[in-house]
Amino acid sequence: MEKKLIPFSIKDLAKVTNHRSGEIKFGEKMLTLPKGIDVATFLKTTEAKFILFGIPEDIGVRANHGRPGTASAWESAIASIANIQHNRFAKGNQILVLGHLDVSEEMEEVEHLDFHKFDDRTRLSQLVEKIDKEVSHIIFNIIKAGKTPIIIGGGHNNAYGNIKGTALAKGKPINAVNFDAHSDFRILEGRHSGNAFSYTFEEGFLKKYFIFGLHENYTSKSVLDIIKKTENRVRYCTYDSIKIRKEKDFNLELHSAAEFVQTDFYGIEIDLDAIPNIASSAMTLSGFSVEELRQFVSFFGKNKNAAYLHISEGAPDLGEDKNTHLIGKLIGYLVTDFMKSQNSIHPQI
Repeated sequence: MEKKLIPFSIKDLAKVTNHRSGEIKFGEKMLTLPKGIDVATFLKTTEAKFILFGIPEDIGVRANHGRPGTASAWESAIASIANIQHNRFAKGNQILVLGHLDVSEEMEEVEHLDFHKFDDRTRLSQLVEKIDKEVSHIIFNIIKAGKTPIIIGGGHNNAYGNIKGTALAKGKPINAVNFDAHSDFRILEGRHSGNAFSYTFEEGFLKKYFIFGLHENYTSKSVLDIIKKTENRVRYCTYDSIKIRKEKDFNLELHSAAEFVQTDFYGIEIDLDAIPNIASSAMTLSGFSVEELRQFVSFFGKNKNAAYLHISEGAPDLGEDKNTHLIGKLIGYLVTDFMKSQNSIHPQI
């Protein structure tokens, strides 16, 4: 597990924490891996309940012909999370900052690959598969240790490793609820950020899948046909039906999605491109508000079957120069919303 993991050290944490007298920040309380320790063993013994893990890549996005930039979300997120106030509402010592996946070699290689060339596309997919293996291995170890992973992406291709790793650790397929403008249920044409769920479904790791807030303009007929054929296991509601035509109600849809996925362990998947004006690989002007996304995370976090939280596709590098910290700040809100919900079902001493 250690070979591809770059641990986040106590020094790294000190660098991103802005100390202020009279205040206690998450960065002063969050746990890190002690040097030279066996990671899997430490995960079992740590008092932290949530394990923060980053995947700074945009290879899956490139393989899906998207705009690169999602690699920068981890750095932005960790700097923001370190400066959240440690108080009665959320406590920093509940988090162990594990570190991030070493994808430097792969990221260097993709710089020279062209999506429009068939051989390069094949290579991009191979690199995504390589990352899939590493991610599922790490997630497997976290879940096996009885902890809850909070994963900061990268592209939405990493849902594959999250789902597979969790399913293997639980010894059975799991469910997933995905807050997304896109289904990511596209054909099996080689791995990329648009087919993590169809691959895990096909390979037997994903049992039931609910897509929350699909954009009608960006879902192909073929994907809708596939979903229709499998509607006992794959369901969705569209953003347009809730917010534009108001045929459906946001809160009722949350409940119906919950009824569908909460029968078993499930992953909470978030694609930040569902939120307007958020710098991401597929930006939109129309979509749910940040408050609605936070309510979604809070709602689905409040269940004992919630196995992990994954926040993907944020790309601070594609944002305004002056405000690159905003994505990190948003991710910080989602992380603490999830923690608070989880704590309300298992209160901390």
